[in-house]
Amino acid sequence: MPTDVGRRADRLAPIQRVTRGIDRVTRGIDRRNVVRGAIVAAVAYAAWLAIGTFGRPYNFFDMKIYHGAVVWWASGHELYEFIAPETTLGFTYPPFAGLVMLPMAQLPIGAAGLVNAAASIAALALVLAGLLRPIVDRLGWPLWFTVALAVPLAVAIEPGRETLGYGQVNILLFALIMADLIGLRWRSRRGTHYAATDGPLLRFIYGGAWAGAGIGLATAVKLTPALFIAYLLITRQWRVAATAIGTTIGVTLGTFAIVGDESRTYFGSVLWQTERVGAADMTPNQSLAGLLARLYDSIETPGLLWLAFSVLVLALGLSRAASSRADGDELTAFTLVGLTANVISPISWTHHLVWVIPAIIVLADAAVRRREASRGMPQRSGQGPVFGGLPGVNGLRPPIWYPTLTGLRHGFAAIGLYLLFLISPIWPYEHQLPEMSHYQDGLFGALMENSLALALIVLVAALPWRPGAEPAFYGDRLARAVVVNGRR
Repeated sequence: MPTDVGRRADRLAPIQRVTRGIDRVTRGIDRRNVVRGAIVAAVAYAAWLAIGTFGRPYNFFDMKIYHGAVVWWASGHELYEFIAPETTLGFTYPPFAGLVMLPMAQLPIGAAGLVNAAASIAALALVLAGLLRPIVDRLGWPLWFTVALAVPLAVAIEPGRETLGYGQVNILLFALIMADLIGLRWRSRRGTHYAATDGPLLRFIYGGAWAGAGIGLATAVKLTPALFIAYLLITRQWRVAATAIGTTIGVTLGTFAIVGDESRTYFGSVLWQTERVGAADMTPNQSLAGLLARLYDSIETPGLLWLAFSVLVLALGLSRAASSRADGDELTAFTLVGLTANVISPISWTHHLVWVIPAIIVLADAAVRRREASRGMPQRSGQGPVFGGLPGVNGLRPPIWYPTLTGLRHGFAAIGLYLLFLISPIWPYEHQLPEMSHYQDGLFGALMENSLALALIVLVAALPWRPGAEPAFYGDRLARAVVVNGRR
């Protein structure tokens, strides 16, 4: 007759077999990675819910225009004569962009939109891996986990979700420009880390000799990245600037040779038809021009006022970018140039504002670095603390009040900026003249309708850089950059 112990063992046997089976399956798997995978899944789901809550209905609206235009063009019509059905909108990019998009004429609109979304997310993941790599290496975080968290968080905010939902190309252009930043980083390490790399192709790639080609291609697709060429010239990065200019000119001339009629039409007339892209006062136009038009409650921007403020913002943004680079933070320099381009462009739709993504990274890393520096970094008499754990780079004053709060304002700024672009409070207060005044909801409504534009201007004026965080100097200058008070 079975005892109580025997009956209990019989009941537990199936559970024990399942447990042993799970142990065999999970043997060799790091349990921490299982937890991290669960966290990534939760963040991705939360991002999906946020897009549904704060985003707008997305149906690849812009992709339909691009797709219709290239189908129209492929059937023998003039590219810039296309007008999308039930709209007044046509193709507004240079003809090189039309050539790049031409293969999607073979796909249905939905498939073309999904291909663009997949390519954009993959490009964003690669860019974030490159931008976050120096940070996670310093902090000892797993790169895959950090990038897997960062991608859905970046997709959820206004420029990410609008770009994917409308079938836009902004993330792809952003990736081209950021590729040049990676090339500058690799080039600055040439002769040290990559000197022993075998093969001419790998030496060319990791030597960064191609840096500037991404900016050149982006400029050939859309003209606003040309501001990066101006930045390269101002900072005397002659070879990179020459590569960017040569790429832009070469691609444009090649396009003239292939589709001369469309090229002459674009540069002769279409480029100057600003009305093709929409009215300046439209709510999604979060540039300085859009801000001024709405403040003046006018469909058009006050021209002289916009020009005066644009010159001021341009000088401020480029000078701060040059100072950031001189202090060894090329990422912040590129971010400032991108933000400046968003501000001074006559039209900057919300899906153009992808430069807030690296701005959030810079602010968050600045907070961490200042917090690290307050935790007992060694000091010598008469010297400031070492910045962010990077040897030989000064740049942080001692904590004013309490070390724990060091970097708090940068952390709050990063969180606040992210939440602003996640919630995107412009849409509940969207107005359109002449049907409705931009002051229909009072001063608070006007502030909310212009909140993203105001945030961009504040970032151009106040985004901090991190001395020594992302140097992109060459040769002896890199060596001199890490020498402080006679020490390396």
